[in-house]
Amino acid sequence: MKSIQFNMSTIAIAMAPSSPLLSVSPNRSSMLLLTKSIPFSSSSSIHPPLFANLRGSSRSITRCEVAVEESSPSSTSSSSESEEAESSKVGARVRVKVPLKVYHVPKVPEFDLEGAEGEIKQYVALWKGKKISANFPYKVQFVTEIEGRGAVKFFAHLKEDEFEFL
Repeated sequence: MKSIQFNMSTIAIAMAPSSPLLSVSPNRSSMLLLTKSIPFSSSSSIHPPLFANLRGSSRSITRCEVAVEESSPSSTSSSSESEEAESSKVGARVRVKVPLKVYHVPKVPEFDLEGAEGEIKQYVALWKGKKISANFPYKVQFVTEIEGRGAVKFFAHLKEDEFEFL
């Protein structure tokens, strides 16, 4: 139980991740719906609920429920195949084929990546099994020699048309 101080009264909130209203399978999307109001008796021995209407003599609460939609199995199988193909590229050696400058290499004002070779470390357009809209979906690690400093390791996020596989 977690307590929150609200208008001079304590409100108890049950934090139950295993609640049947909160459990959603990973293949389904969910959204929160605010549904009907339920009358609340002021003579009850428990604390008033979080969404209690404290104005007037009658109190009501708003109950929240989870609506679940099941995605079609045909779309998930085709998307999982493309996700597997993208994640199979992790670990591949690549070479940057376009002129591209980065400004986040430590103690170097700007660094041109054209012709630099690196290794794909992560496909970031997939997060927790869901597709997200990453502008630069490939995280590539580069190790390069810089005068007076030796080998420097840094990362850059690239699009697929900016590099070629070796």
